Order: sequence, then structure tokens, then C-alpha cells
Amino acid sequence: MDLHLEGRIALVTGSSKGIGAGIARGLALEGATVIVHGRDANQVRGVAEQIEATGGTTHVVTGDLTDAAQVETMVSAARAAAGDIDILVNNAGGSGGASDWSTTEAALWATTYDANVLAAVRVTSAVLPAMRRARWGRIINIASLAGLMPPAANPDYSAAKAAMLAMSASMAKATAAEGVTVNTVSPGTIHSEKLDFRFREVAQTRGIAPDAPWDDVEAAVLPLFAAVPVGRVGTLEEIADAVCFLASPRAAYITGSNLRLDGGMLPTI
Repeated sequence: MDLHLEGRIALVTGSSKGIGAGIARGLALEGATVIVHGRDANQVRGVAEQIEATGGTTHVVTGDLTDAAQVETMVSAARAAAGDIDILVNNAGGSGGASDWSTTEAALWATTYDANVLAAVRVTSAVLPAMRRARWGRIINIASLAGLMPPAANPDYSAAKAAMLAMSASMAKATAAEGVTVNTVSPGTIHSEKLDFRFREVAQTRGIAPDAPWDDVEAAVLPLFAAVPVGRVGTLEEIADAVCFLASPRAAYITGSNLRLDGGMLPTI
């Protein structure tokens, strides 16, 4: 299926590693010019070089999205390099630190909210006016299954991701008649470098070699972490494919939606 993304300009925040890097690679494979973002210039450049090695077109920007001035500078640099942003993927975020209900503090919640929700608000506010003028735009916010199925730990992270779902629904209503769609993708258990390291760490405690095939590690460790009906973790490519579709003209009638990529973990329609 041709997604007609050639010539589109895509900014993926937090794309120097993990899910963001996977999304950036996927958009580039579909022909979009991808602006890779992160705080570590070396990591950002590394992802851009991977994309360019496969024939993709990239530009790189850096900046701390919790700082309004750095966001303004970052977006200005992106525009100078590639033009107005057609596709924005708000992926940057994460938890402010491990916490549970016996140790959590309000300051930690504020930090996590800033890094996830307010970071997305800052970048979106900077690129949305041009999308509205062009009467075409795609905003895709990366939330998490934790926003729908909150675990006992890291309540700050679950709450922030739930807020992103509400934010996306509101924004979608505000821009629906202007050619700008806003959707959310909520990944479940995904095979990132971080997850691979953690799974292998646990696998070693069960007598599995550090360099064992991933299938062996996954089979032994996944049931300890999550009950995934399809019996495996998701891949970065599967996340990227979903984002690419939502970013395309073929998804023009989809807005205000939340797409769960969780292998069936949340039993709902």
C-alpha cells in the first residue's frame, strides 16, 4: 500500500533511541523527510546516519522540551532545514523515576507531567498554526497502555499518559474541520533496547545464557512481566507501521482515536 508520504516533513520528538528511533526509520522508509530529535547530539546523529544509509532523508535537531526557549529554537531549526512540519509525532517523555505509592512525591509527578504532556503541548503549539494554514497536518501522540491499564508502580507515568489521551481527544475536536488529524498510539510491551536488556537480565537468573536467542529469552521472561494473549512482545516496526498509516492521507477520516498496540492485553472493544 502506497501511503503517499513522499515529500512530507515529519518531526519525531525523542527519536534518538527506542520507539522514537523506530518511528523515524519507518517514516523515512515511506519517503518522508524525517527530522530526528533528542537531547544527545551524538545519539541523534547516529539515528540520522542509520536512516541515510538506507536511502532516507533526514535533518537533526536537539533540545530539552521542558524548556520553552529550547523548543522555539528547535522548531525554528527544523523549519530552516526542511520547511513547515506536516507530521508531528510527540514521542518524547518517560517516567520521572521509579516510584510507588509509599515513596511518590508531588514534585516527581510534576516532572513527569512536564516531560510528557507539557513537552507535547509546547511542540504542538509551535507547529500547529502552519498546519492549520496549510489545511493539512498529522499529529500523533505516543501514550502508553499504562494510561489505560495503570500498574501499581510508577503512578506518575500512568497519569501523564492518561492525560495525553484526553489532550489528544480535545485537540482532535478543535482541528477536525481544518484538515489536521490528531490521534494517539498506546504501545504495550515493545521490544526496545531497554526491554531487551531487562529481559536478558532476568533470563540470566533463570539459567539462560546472556547471548541466548531472543525467542528463548522471550518465552521464559515475558510471562513474568505481562499476560500478552498473542504470546510475544511487539516490535518497533509494528509501532512505526501504525504511525505511518495514521500520518498518511489514507487515514484522513481517523481523528480523535487511540490505537492500542498491545497484543490483546486490554480486553475491550
